[in-house]
Amino acid sequence: MPKDDDQSYHYQVMGRAIEVVDRLGPQATLEQIAAEMGMSAAHFQRLFSQWAGVSPKRYQQYLTLGHAKALLASRFTTLETALATGLSGGGRLHDLFVRWEAMSPGDYARAGEGQTIYWGWFDSPFGLALVMGTDKGLCGIGFCAETTEEAAMQDLVSRWPKAEFVEAPDRLRPWVQAAFGVKAEGPVPLYMIGAPFQIKVWEALMQIPSGHVTTYSEIAQAIDHPKAVRAVGTAVGRNPISYLIPCHRALRKSGGLGGYHWGIPVKRAILAWEAARLEA
Repeated sequence: MPKDDDQSYHYQVMGRAIEVVDRLGPQATLEQIAAEMGMSAAHFQRLFSQWAGVSPKRYQQYLTLGHAKALLASRFTTLETALATGLSGGGRLHDLFVRWEAMSPGDYARAGEGQTIYWGWFDSPFGLALVMGTDKGLCGIGFCAETTEEAAMQDLVSRWPKAEFVEAPDRLRPWVQAAFGVKAEGPVPLYMIGAPFQIKVWEALMQIPSGHVTTYSEIAQAIDHPKAVRAVGTAVGRNPISYLIPCHRALRKSGGLGGYHWGIPVKRAILAWEAARLEA
């Protein structure tokens, strides 16, 4: 039996709870949800509150299908304003102190040739995470709650097919702990490996505060490519550093969740988790 402070175990419980809430509807009581989970109400409430920071009943409000529209109405972030007021750059990334640099276009064109990329599996608030990094910083985070470990590995490795990949979780652990709020001993460095247009999109995503959202069209405006909404959506989907480069905060203009590379349930969970912690 996993320990109660095991983040992946918490997410497994929460993932099942989300399915129960969806099936029973927003009026489901704590007792009903706990019974479906095979737990006592008190145990379920304790586990849930440890993970989300709020009660299950409060969290249910963030999981409704209308939550994305509510976020757009109340917590829409105008990226152009953020950029104009000096919120760009490495000084702020959803409540973390993060610095970043981007691989040069020439290095990117070589598909990782000459790069050593270290990797390891880690617990996260959203299930088991595959994390990759170079000597310069984290370059990849993928979640496998809605896929398999093998698929997540193939996905990230395919981004830099000519790189050398070395399993070295201890080398990455301090950065990972800081990234997921376990223990921060310094800034979390990111090393963005992508085409210049993609990196522009990812930098724009990093201006969106935790608990807030924006739209694909707003991102296109912010990077001075207002007609490139479809290309922006593709770049958002190709973001290799999930969660830290918060592509989950990009929504459709209609308020729909849009897609998410690691599965819509994970996107919903992250958005609800951030909203709950903002208001806790």
